[in-house]
Amino acid sequence: PYACGQCGRRFAQRANLVEHNRRHTGEKPHLCPQCHRRFRQRSALLRHRRVHAGERPFPCARCGRRYSRSSNLLLHQR
Repeated sequence: PYACGQCGRRFAQRANLVEHNRRHTGEKPHLCPQCHRRFRQRSALLRHRRVHAGERPFPCARCGRRYSRSSNLLLHQR
């Protein structure tokens, strides 16, 4: 196990600890090439890039409206 030196949180994988440490340091190494916004996690950058691409892969089964994030679809369905 790998432990965070700042808060003590433990991780099974070193890569998860490295990513977690960015919360403490504020490091955002993943840059959007279109708008230059930065992200801590690569997955967040990939999700953000859907905005520029116009991708909306999450459709509402009731009304057909589409969303770029599954969380926004869930909010819509409430």
